[in-house]
Amino acid sequence: MLEYTVTARRIDSHGSEARAKEARIVLDTDMAGRVDAFNPAEMLLASLAACMLKGTERVVPMLEFDLRGMEISLHGVRQDSPPKMVRIDYEIVVDTDETDQRLDLLHRNLRKYGTISNTLAEAVELVGSIRRKG
Repeated sequence: MLEYTVTARRIDSHGSEARAKEARIVLDTDMAGRVDAFNPAEMLLASLAACMLKGTERVVPMLEFDLRGMEISLHGVRQDSPPKMVRIDYEIVVDTDETDQRLDLLHRNLRKYGTISNTLAEAVELVGSIRRKG
């Protein structure tokens, strides 16, 4: 079993910070919002994107997949009462000359072996696609 540790603290009424290892992230915890930090819902979406990007780094060598670049766009839908995310849509855009079948294989691997994607898929409707850039 792997374990992870993150600490977070309130700085003031406009923001907070989270720390892990030697990294620090400013958090938008201001009730009015702030444009220079991720709010909790955006952090959740960023976590999913990071999971997929890290998973890509893991499987690309195993699949001998020709990858020049990747971008992921995400959109979350939150209901108000009770407050929760009910759906996350994502699109993975891959800069590659690989076939459609190989793109699908990459996508299946990212969904099957992602810690965050597997966790979220149990709690929210997680819908996504993968396509070639261009």
